[in-house]
Amino acid sequence: MNKFWGVDADPTAQGRIKGAKPVAVLDIGSNSVRLVVYERHARALTPLYNEKSSCALGRGVGQAGRLAEANMAQALNAIKRFALVSRMMRVGKVFILATSAVRDAANRDEFVSAVEALMASPVRVLSGEEEAHYAALGAVAGIPHYSGMVGDLGGGSLEISSIADGADRDGQSFELGVIRLQDDSNGSPGKAAGIVRDCLKSSLLATAGKDSTFAAIGGTWRALAKLHQIVRNYPLHMVQHYVVPAAEMIAFCDEIVGASSLKGYEGADQVSSSRRELVPFGAAVMAEVLKAGGFRDVVFSALGVREGYLFGMLDEREQAIDPLIQGAEELSVLRSRSPAHANDLIGFTSQFLAVTQAEESSEQARLRTVACLLSDIGWRAHPDYRGSQSIDAVAYGSLSGVDHPGRAFLAQVIAIRYDGPKSKSAASLAGLGDAALTQRARLIGALFRVAYPMTAAMPGILPRIHFEVDDRELSLVLPADLAFLDGEHLQNRFDTFANVAGFKTVKIRVL
Repeated sequence: MNKFWGVDADPTAQGRIKGAKPVAVLDIGSNSVRLVVYERHARALTPLYNEKSSCALGRGVGQAGRLAEANMAQALNAIKRFALVSRMMRVGKVFILATSAVRDAANRDEFVSAVEALMASPVRVLSGEEEAHYAALGAVAGIPHYSGMVGDLGGGSLEISSIADGADRDGQSFELGVIRLQDDSNGSPGKAAGIVRDCLKSSLLATAGKDSTFAAIGGTWRALAKLHQIVRNYPLHMVQHYVVPAAEMIAFCDEIVGASSLKGYEGADQVSSSRRELVPFGAAVMAEVLKAGGFRDVVFSALGVREGYLFGMLDEREQAIDPLIQGAEELSVLRSRSPAHANDLIGFTSQFLAVTQAEESSEQARLRTVACLLSDIGWRAHPDYRGSQSIDAVAYGSLSGVDHPGRAFLAQVIAIRYDGPKSKSAASLAGLGDAALTQRARLIGALFRVAYPMTAAMPGILPRIHFEVDDRELSLVLPADLAFLDGEHLQNRFDTFANVAGFKTVKIRVL
């Protein structure tokens, strides 16, 4: 018998990874209840569906010690929908995590039983230490090799942990969530700042070390970061790996705390209505954390407990996979005309750099590899918009494991590959990196423009072509059976590339 929520046939589209089984995390927090369905359980997590309901389960728990009946009803109603979504999307496994509000409530068992009945899956109520642990792993999942302090601010609690070499060493939990602080301070962000200051005197933050970095996780802190980007007129509205000097963020937070609300504040209308009244309390926590730790920078992470929980379930081999390269490989498979051509392009660009004796760090090589993997993802768009649409896919996509200058580099390379070295789309993000990064993007993008006319994005051609340098003359060497490739179109592209690369004379030779 057919059900209204699905069909008997597999609904998976061709635009999804073949054979991938979705996995989901239902995160029951103090401020919101959120379901995130990921395309598959892998190092690079791609959200397939993301929905939240602002239920404020933590409201009043600090005073009454119980989850309010109305808030529980609202949460359970949302979870009914999430159960439906999980069935429709044929999720293989749903992991249900509950945090501060549920663990502190006297009536938690009643609520947990109701959730388990709806979802047909067990609920794991995380301790404060476990919540800190998975938040730390979430930071590492999105920022490989991150070392430093991590803070996860929720509605009911703040978790602080110290992480190094991919593993957290210590963790603490404090009853300093934004909803709890709002309740405990009678709605005064200034008074909340005092509560936070007193509570953090004996925290791990004192061991942070001068000039270290603090990784900030949590929805209210994400809203704070977005507001800062708006005020700063920052060109890339992407919270993941957004870095701000600590002194600048402290001043920004102190200003918000002093104003007590975001009413009339520039960009406030772009903050989620469910977060708007909580941001001043999140700002109070942020300022006091940064002051207590003496941090140099704060880096915002959009990945947290959910992603950390899934990351922690991977074996060591899978954890060691580069999420940026894995994510780019998936995009290449899903959107390129021939993923195998990307591998040819990696070798083609590598050979040019080797023959010209160009210096390349391991990080530069990594980003070049990713650029090659992404180089053909815009081919379906109209030719006039391939550059700008590719920038959207790369700069604003769900790729993780890359900072903002790296995103800007990748986006510029792809825009130049389609639009040429004078791409206006590429120029819009040039300010996120230094002049050397922009020049390198122009070089790699212009080199792509030489490769594609010879191959039509198909594999097998580039490995037979190579570069030679003789007394500052650059030659593109073709085998005799491919001599017909030497035409006006290729010559024009090669001349343009030579100008970008700094060669005064170039030629195409046939062996």
